[in-house]
Amino acid sequence: MGGYKQETDGDHRLSALRDLVASYSRPLTRYFQRRVVQSHDVPDLVQEVFLRLSRMAEPGGIREPDSFIFVTAANVLRDRARRSRTRVDSDTMPLDDLDLEGSDIWPDRVLEGKQTAECIRQALGELPERTRDVFVLRMLEGWRMADVARSLGISTRAAEKHQARALAHVADRLDAMRRD
Repeated sequence: MGGYKQETDGDHRLSALRDLVASYSRPLTRYFQRRVVQSHDVPDLVQEVFLRLSRMAEPGGIREPDSFIFVTAANVLRDRARRSRTRVDSDTMPLDDLDLEGSDIWPDRVLEGKQTAECIRQALGELPERTRDVFVLRMLEGWRMADVARSLGISTRAAEKHQARALAHVADRLDAMRRD
């Protein structure tokens, strides 16, 4: 039988996960710290990314780990936001009990802004995942197009086409909303 231990698939998966945790824990922590109000939520969000990776058959075989991990992180945030919208918060104070100062912004303008934001959110949800990822990384995260392309493993020209499709789709939805 020899004096060495043969590495099993399970050992290989665990080793790959450990490598990902070692490489991406700090960058993910910084990523989430910039995006959430409650800093005590950051460790849970980082853990959720690694939990999702642990469910993969071959976490060590990710072709573009930077892109994959940060897109997963964005999805974790998106899922968290969805869950928090559906959860009823029992600690909320009735609006009648609040002493709010007046605003210079008219209520109809605030409503219009909320409707526009919801229209954009829905339009992005209708896009294919890659097109949406390009749009989010470029427009919301402020990445350069070359960096977006590199992180997604596509050419800059392909990323530009995805961006153009996303912009056209969002513009069409906004135009339709304004016509209604």
